[in-house]
Amino acid sequence: MSITLVAVVIALVLGHIAPALVTAARRYTWYGHWLQWLDTHIGSGGFWRGRHGVALALLPPLSLVALLQWWLHAPLFGLLGLLFGIAALVYAWGPRDLDVDVEAIIDAHDPATRREAIAHLWPDAATVVADGPALVEAVFRNALHRWFGVLFWFLLLGPVGALLYRLAAFAAEGAYSRTLPAETLAGAHALRAVLDWPVAQLMTLAMALVGNFDTVFYAWREAQGNRMQLDNGFLGAAARASVKSELAEEAEEYAEEGMVQAMRELPELRDAMSLVWRILLLWMAVLALFVIAGWVS
Repeated sequence: MSITLVAVVIALVLGHIAPALVTAARRYTWYGHWLQWLDTHIGSGGFWRGRHGVALALLPPLSLVALLQWWLHAPLFGLLGLLFGIAALVYAWGPRDLDVDVEAIIDAHDPATRREAIAHLWPDAATVVADGPALVEAVFRNALHRWFGVLFWFLLLGPVGALLYRLAAFAAEGAYSRTLPAETLAGAHALRAVLDWPVAQLMTLAMALVGNFDTVFYAWREAQGNRMQLDNGFLGAAARASVKSELAEEAEEYAEEGMVQAMRELPELRDAMSLVWRILLLWMAVLALFVIAGWVS
């Protein structure tokens, strides 16, 4: 738990003070080459071209990380394990920093620059939508894929969990996924859905606790988040409802005080990012409580 707290803080700080350096370090070309090698050398094999074929791509690097994680756990009172955990989380985080991308959108003053910045919130080849509700959903989709998915599986499994999530995400979406056979890609999508579902549920719960509980709960239920199905669309629905509710409450407070509300650019985007930060802080607070409880016991 303590490793997770330290690693997350360092990952966020590095993303702000050295974004170019961190982004450059998060290179996964080796993984793309590995997928191409598999497709070239065992592409005719039945297992690789099946729904479970992605396991062949994930097993070797994850086995190596798991071995290092076990080997470095004890030496020097766990210091090497701490450093390895920090390095693994920083590497798997992102690969682009969400808050930096959102700030770039807000700071863009001409339509072309802003649209280019907004495109970083959408997957490759996806249609970019710049309206408020779509931006809210995009922020939370990216928060799930860039931050919370990595954090959750790092918390459960350590460095191997963080890398599992990141490599599974690359296999399911992006340039590397286009090298996979159709059935293998379908299996990668299924794996990512399994990894995403519990994270999206916990994010929605945290959103309800830091926002309007009734609004989030109703939107979650209407989007069928209470059903056991591997679909995290309820997260976007809950986020849109929460942001809409908060903006309405803010406007009502200004009206009750007889004040004219200053018109901000992209208010939904700003409020969505603020909500993501609050969710992250709540997660960190819960982790800190577990750490303190462990020390006390």
